[in-house]
Amino acid sequence: MKTILLVDDETRMLDLISLYLTPLGYNCIKLASGSDALLYLETHSADLVLLDVMMPEMDGWKVCEEVKKYWDIPIIMLTAKSEKPDIVKGLNIGADDYILKPFDEEELSARIEAVLRRNKKDGKTKTFKGLELKEDSFELWYKNKEILLTPKEFSMLSLFLSNLNRVFSREHLIGSVWGYGVSIEDRTIDSHVRNLREKLRKAGFPADQYLTTVWGLGYKWAGKD
Repeated sequence: MKTILLVDDETRMLDLISLYLTPLGYNCIKLASGSDALLYLETHSADLVLLDVMMPEMDGWKVCEEVKKYWDIPIIMLTAKSEKPDIVKGLNIGADDYILKPFDEEELSARIEAVLRRNKKDGKTKTFKGLELKEDSFELWYKNKEILLTPKEFSMLSLFLSNLNRVFSREHLIGSVWGYGVSIEDRTIDSHVRNLREKLRKAGFPADQYLTTVWGLGYKWAGKD
């Protein structure tokens, strides 16, 4: 089930969109402000964001910029403005599409499906500096040598390679790898990172150069592919 963030300061609009999309099989998360959306994404994932432009405190353009800065999530802007400069502005800062209010429900559904299709990632094989992470066969290779990982180590490495240079807090790693609501201590994360580094080192990969500790925050995979 795809998760869609609905971000609008109008409760009626949130309820209306959710009422239409939920029967189509979407998990709709209703949020009343841009700051709420950014806080949600700190600890949860989403497949798409429906983002209203005209909101108090933080408008949709600013929210779009912040989301695109840290997450690879498609965004459809909801706007009552039909002026071309406003539409172009949204697309230039990273929005994937836009739809004008009031909108037709079938058009909304079609645009969501189109954006999700365009942003569908193969994701079966991730590569980085000679590393090959094969998600379909659950294998990690480096210079024709297989590196055996546990399921948690594999999931953690996949998350890092999908989000280069992004800092993950221990809480975020727990939620993403173990699942939300699971009671895991921070030192469990540290232990898995340590084991992952060691396995990469033994295979000849310079793990310490890329899997780095950000003191006081968490961990990140540094560098460009």
